[in-house]
Amino acid sequence: MSAGVLVRRTPRGATALRGRVWRPTPYQVAGFLFWLVMSLAYWRVPLCCDAGQHAAVVERLKDDLLHPRHPTADLPGAGSPYYSPYAVAQGAFARLTGLSGWEAVRLAGPLNLLVLLTGLNRFVRVLTPRPWAPVLALAAMTLLWGVERAWWSGYLGLMSMTGTLPYPSAFAIGLTFWAWAWTGARARAGRPVRFVGPSGLPGLAGYAGLGALYGLILLIHPITSVAAVLGGLALAAGWQRGWKPVVAARWVLAGGTALLVGAVWPHFDVFALTGDTSVDAMHRRLYGDLAGQFGLALIGLPALWLRARRVSWRDPLVLLFLLEVAVVAYGWLSGHYTYGRILGLTLVPLQFALAVELAAPRPWPVWRRVLAAVAAAGACAGFLTVQAGAVVPRSLDPVGFAQPPNWPSYDWAARHIRRGEVVITDGYWAVHAIAGYGANLAAPTWPDAAVDERERLRRVADVRTYLDPASTAAERTAIARRHDVRWLLLTRWRQVPEEAVVVAWSRRTGEVLARLPG
Repeated sequence: MSAGVLVRRTPRGATALRGRVWRPTPYQVAGFLFWLVMSLAYWRVPLCCDAGQHAAVVERLKDDLLHPRHPTADLPGAGSPYYSPYAVAQGAFARLTGLSGWEAVRLAGPLNLLVLLTGLNRFVRVLTPRPWAPVLALAAMTLLWGVERAWWSGYLGLMSMTGTLPYPSAFAIGLTFWAWAWTGARARAGRPVRFVGPSGLPGLAGYAGLGALYGLILLIHPITSVAAVLGGLALAAGWQRGWKPVVAARWVLAGGTALLVGAVWPHFDVFALTGDTSVDAMHRRLYGDLAGQFGLALIGLPALWLRARRVSWRDPLVLLFLLEVAVVAYGWLSGHYTYGRILGLTLVPLQFALAVELAAPRPWPVWRRVLAAVAAAGACAGFLTVQAGAVVPRSLDPVGFAQPPNWPSYDWAARHIRRGEVVITDGYWAVHAIAGYGANLAAPTWPDAAVDERERLRRVADVRTYLDPASTAAERTAIARRHDVRWLLLTRWRQVPEEAVVVAWSRRTGEVLARLPG
């Protein structure tokens, strides 16, 4: 062999493979396992709470995608914010497959969780390249809440997710994480218009596409869009450098596209909701027991403070936290308590800042080890006091963890009620569930922009009068005729009126279904 000549030996066996061998990232493994366990946990729990409302929305859209009736009453549905692009897609899917509204809502849970998990991963990867940061962010997001149950649409603790995963808010939050990831990538790049971001769309089209995504979030869940826009502003203000006219024009294009998408949706005027105060009163309880429900998230405050100290107050997570706290405070001080709905996303900067900090490579200084120990203790406290029952079935529970709500089914009543027939009920479960089977309520449960609130309250008063033991047969008959009531679904404590005939009852709850004459 002459000098200077390099002889390559031909690799054999497994070493003959060229290129890199794919290995899953820590988050791909943890995320898949979380999706599997959480989907099973979600599937074992009966749908409850607002699921009946969303099932009713799907049922009305199955009847008419373009001009659906009111979700829960025999009233016009034009202007109802429940008829979002998300709901219309569900209604079209149910119509094509023949699924019921309940079945379509049930199937949405694992899909929404997938969008949520992939969005989380993408957003955290924009914040840091540390491979374990998304795993820790997922743990913090689902465990670091408080030692009291926080159950509301848009809350992402393990316990709340067992019931709220199929809601539009879960899908909207997943899209929000994607929108923040794409916004952050574009703001950080600071490149000319030809930059191609994670959205895969070049130049101005990419900014228009990003704006369309924000517009979609606005239509799917308007209150989540408030937090989404705050995050977009924080990322753009924190990372964008060189605010030249061409740079500003790109962001103006994104904002204008978002507004355009919101304006052209035919089912309702999303911008009219800004002045709607009809649901503020019901959201006042969001501000109760903040320390008990959200206190553990404050463990991330030192990590957020460190980001502000190392970089500046313009760090996107710092800005996002300050902006969201300001909006939540405005909701309390102004009486517009609906803004408290973003409390769940207000914890995200704290949780994700903590995750990024604890994903730092070793060796760790003493203060970081202390922070990790406190975070681990907080996660254990949150799991054992609130979240464990979500993933530990009662049959395997050694200590008696609090379990998710176990609502009854109303299949036994729905089989007698024809589609569109009107029902009066006094049961908390029934009033939330029965419309999801295609029936109508004499009085809508919740305020809705499609119905004048005075009309809804008049109907609520009629139902109370009908159910009042002191009401006369003539009064009941007049109310039944006024609203074309055909059925009574009554709890076991309520006496069935003499003019009604009992046709079915529930062994589990003792409720009875009675038919009215006419």
